[in-house]
Amino acid sequence: MGMILGATGVALLSMLSFVQAYPSNNSKQFTKTPFFVLAGDSTTATQSSNGGGWGDGFLNTTLFKGASGHNFGHNGATTVSFRDGGDWDKVLATVRQVRDDYHPFVTIQFGHNDQKPAANISLSQYTSNLEKFVTEAFDAGATPILVTPLSRRNYDNSTGTPRIIMSLANETMATITAANRSHASYIDLNHASTRYLSAIGPENAFTYNLIPTDYTHLNVPGSIVFGGIVAELITQKVGALEKLGYMRVNGGLKKDVDHGIYYWP
Repeated sequence: MGMILGATGVALLSMLSFVQAYPSNNSKQFTKTPFFVLAGDSTTATQSSNGGGWGDGFLNTTLFKGASGHNFGHNGATTVSFRDGGDWDKVLATVRQVRDDYHPFVTIQFGHNDQKPAANISLSQYTSNLEKFVTEAFDAGATPILVTPLSRRNYDNSTGTPRIIMSLANETMATITAANRSHASYIDLNHASTRYLSAIGPENAFTYNLIPTDYTHLNVPGSIVFGGIVAELITQKVGALEKLGYMRVNGGLKKDVDHGIYYWP
């Protein structure tokens, strides 16, 4: 069993508390409109019968003034299969296609499937695979952003107080290591999503399930909520996106998440 995170006080749940520890690139300016290319597994992917993540909520509700993007999240993907199956080639091809007219960003989030024994991917390999993605995204002309894995909505209630089970702690740390080694920006979605889910408790958290018994994938409202969290974290790293009006998080969503209050869009 993974580590368990206890519920925290509302005063400690401000979203700023888990982004201010990292440097913010607020000085970055753009001469071109941003275009976001999303790479990842089913917790990034478009909602479907067997998957769904934050990606579409992010693209559809937080981008403005012509900013847009494409979701290449793939159900069941690992850092190996995403490359071997041709998805990563599509990401790079899209970057090359849009880079003359747009400023391309590539978000990269894996871990849910890489950790499964059947994948046979060590943490060292996982880290190296992420670093290679970053290097190739840079070389293609994009700004890569590594994203730590979205938390699963599994709780331990053995103490009488529901607590999120930290099942992706190793992959989270490996993602941060890859970012530091490759000089890429990263956002800690695992930490942010875990703290929010701990605050609102399982009854509320399960309303975001794709189906009632799926504690990993998101339905459309869940995609909007966690897509908004992703956008808020990104604006803390690249402040010009918000300053220039390209990225904006719904005020009610931001306020509720900042204070650990359940939000339904």
